[in-house]
Parts: sequence; structure tokens; C-alpha cells
Amino acid sequence: MGLNIEQKKVIVSELAEVAEKAPAAIAAEYIGLNVAEMTQLRREAREAGIYMKVARNTLARRALEGTKFDCMREGLIGPLLLAFSNEEPGSAAKIVHDFAKQNKKLVVKLIALDGRLLDTTDLERVANIPSLDQVRAMFLGLLQAPLGKFVRLASEPEAKFVRLLAAKRDDQQAA
Repeated sequence: MGLNIEQKKVIVSELAEVAEKAPAAIAAEYIGLNVAEMTQLRREAREAGIYMKVARNTLARRALEGTKFDCMREGLIGPLLLAFSNEEPGSAAKIVHDFAKQNKKLVVKLIALDGRLLDTTDLERVANIPSLDQVRAMFLGLLQAPLGKFVRLASEPEAKFVRLLAAKRDDQQAA
């Protein structure tokens, strides 16, 4: 049963709205995946906050027109599922990459990151983009390292003096 015009408009507007907010998108071919595998993929995506949709390519092309994922429009050929990242650019890539490792039938066809079309071999690189929390932790670590070094450096003269007194005491006790 085909979709009527109103249902198509809803799908296009929904995809366009998600594409406006998402930092990254992935299109993957799902031929050969059974219902259980697709359900598992959708569950993992939902738990990670990833928007995943299987839509007709003509509808997806219309939805992506004028968005930063306009670069993907020409590559939307064949049965594809679209996965849009949430706030984290690598979140959709991470889910698709992990699932594709277990199921070779899921084949990534397109990867777009902030309006740039990437090669499909970059999937692992995009999947390893650190999350915002990880970046914050790394930044705090960078800020904390010089402070720790400064504290150790500032306390070294006193520590050296204490070690000198302890050595002198040991010499006197040994004599």
C-alpha cells in the first residue's frame, strides 16, 4: 500500500527537521538484515538518542534539500536507512560501526559530517570522535597537569630540606 500525499509530507518535514539539528548523518544499505537484526539496530539507536529512519529515497532527497546534508542527495540510491546523530557528531557512526562489525550485511554508503561528504572508510574515525563529556575531561586534564607540576615544583625545596635533615640524622645515628 502506497503512502498518500499527506503521509509523504509528514515524512519529509520530519526528516528535514532532524537534519537541521543533527551534526552528522549516515546512510547505510540494509539488504539481507532480518527483522530481529533491524529491531536490535533500532533499539541500540533509540537508546543512544540516534534518529534512524528508512524512507523512500525521493522523500529523503526532498527532505535533505537545503540542509547541510544536501551533499548526500545524489548518493541516495537503493534501500537505505538514514541515521542522524544527536548532539554528539560521532554517536550515529559509533552505533552503525559497532553493528556493522557484527553484521556484515549492513553496508555504509554515505557519511556526512557538518555538510561535508566523507569517504566510507572514515566511518571508524567519525565513530571515534570523542563525546562532549570526554572532551571536557581531556581539557580539564590539560589544565590540571601544569598546576600539579607547579605544586610539586613549589614544594620541592622543602622536601629536599627534609630529606637532607633525615640523611644527616641517619649519619649521626650510624656513627
